[in-house]
Amino acid sequence: MTPALAPATATSALPQPGAALPAHGQFLTFTLQNEIYGLDILRVREILEYTRPTTVPMMPGFVHGVINLRGNVVPVIDLAQRFGRSATVLMPRTCIVIIEIDGEDGPQAVGILVDAVNAVLDLESAQIEPAPSFGTGLRQDFIRGMARTDKGFIILLEVGRVLSVDDMASLAGAAHAAV
Repeated sequence: MTPALAPATATSALPQPGAALPAHGQFLTFTLQNEIYGLDILRVREILEYTRPTTVPMMPGFVHGVINLRGNVVPVIDLAQRFGRSATVLMPRTCIVIIEIDGEDGPQAVGILVDAVNAVLDLESAQIEPAPSFGTGLRQDFIRGMARTDKGFIILLEVGRVLSVDDMASLAGAAHAAV
């Protein structure tokens, strides 16, 4: 198992819904279908070696299943499928990143399936451009910004929007109604 990242010092340090997010900071970068993404390190709880989750019937395709994380049931989302792409192909570096999102009853742990975790980057405001209005294949509200690096752009995700409990619940409801 991959060692866990040091947890944030306090849950209150997480950005609150609707709050302006800082335009700089530390971001965990990862690869997903040959693209590099980043998310605010304050949202990351740990990184796990891939283990097959338990499948849950009647869930949308992007819900890969659930895992037991220290006695808690944690849903695992295939991020590629959440973005409307083909399912993640399991490879030796495939892992599950456990992140914390804001749920109705407070913080909720969610796992995201990614091809590989790359590094934690310190990004300055000058390196981050606003989200583009087209051309990424993602909804604009999913993107916090685009980080410029020597190797190209990194898409910084607005994880609270990508994994919105309300959005996922409505998609699950629509998938269930379609059956």
